Amino acid sequence: MTTQVPGTEGTPEGEELALGRKGARRAPRRGGRSGEELQVPPADFRSYYGRPILKAPVWKHDIAAYLFTGGLAAGSSLLAAGGQATGRPAVRRAGRVTSLGAVLASTYFLINDLGRPERFHHMLRVAKPTSPMSVGTWILSAFGPASGVAAVAELAPLLPDRGVLGLARRLLGPAGTVGGWGAAATAPALATYTAVLVADTATPAWHASHPYLPFVFAGSALASGSGATLVSTPLNQSGPARRLAVIGAAAELAGSHVLEHRLGIASEAFHEPEPGRLMTAARWLTAAGAVGAVVSRRSRLASALSGVALLAGSLCTRFGVYEAGKASAADPRYTVVPQRERLRARAAQDGAGSRDADGRVVVDDHVPQDEGTTAD
Repeated sequence: MTTQVPGTEGTPEGEELALGRKGARRAPRRGGRSGEELQVPPADFRSYYGRPILKAPVWKHDIAAYLFTGGLAAGSSLLAAGGQATGRPAVRRAGRVTSLGAVLASTYFLINDLGRPERFHHMLRVAKPTSPMSVGTWILSAFGPASGVAAVAELAPLLPDRGVLGLARRLLGPAGTVGGWGAAATAPALATYTAVLVADTATPAWHASHPYLPFVFAGSALASGSGATLVSTPLNQSGPARRLAVIGAAAELAGSHVLEHRLGIASEAFHEPEPGRLMTAARWLTAAGAVGAVVSRRSRLASALSGVALLAGSLCTRFGVYEAGKASAADPRYTVVPQRERLRARAAQDGAGSRDADGRVVVDDHVPQDEGTTAD
């Protein structure tokens, strides 16, 4: 019994893997009787009938937008809580209003992607800690009402002092405080659970990114929330947003660099045409926004432009990650090459493989079968 790696059928390297221990020992050495040097051509990664090994993600661009608006809501609520704690009403007001608008947009994108609104309700019938989708649904359900109460509380000064509306005015203040702190408490989970959600799939670029993607999304959330605050806040109150913009942009840029260069072959998916353009735009926009946040302390227009750049950079990052996942699922080599590396590593570790005349590991029937079939 031999192990055959999917996607290598009909290729010399695939035949080598199929030979097993004994067959590999009879493989010809370099330089046969005729003195010619034998060369193995590059592997041609094919699958049955030319179809991808993995099914492409069924998510539409609604989910990519959902990734962005969720981060924007989380970052804005954190800034709103900071504005409340430091006595900056403009920062508090901008953060609360932006957070509510973003979470409403997130709810729309999620329900629209589900196809039928009642499916969102059905997900609330159970709480499954092992399911990122279930946990995320409950996070969004807890964050939304808290953010809504905090935003509505900003209308309290517009209400009369007496009567029923006067009572509402007196109650909205404390309720807004509680709601603002509640939204801020759940904001980190809202900002990062979507990274866990996409990484907990078989999509190669997303799955390989699982140690780093939450940091990218957290930094992106801080950068976008700071950008929205810079757009709508006077210069004399925007100090915390500027500092948080630099921190968020640095985390986003560092994490994106890891995704693009430190994931082995999975990093190549981030350089495919569509995700490559988006990730490049995200890098320049985020860097420009961070620099602008530092140097635009005296210009309201420059501060607003810096905020727009941060928002656009965060948006491009989320769409770039989304498109990289789609590209990696469509190309069989993003599945076959890591699988082959796992097979060889397991064979070398367990002593289940032998080496041919050229020192290459040959997999035999002692290799666990689940490692050889996970890509089907």
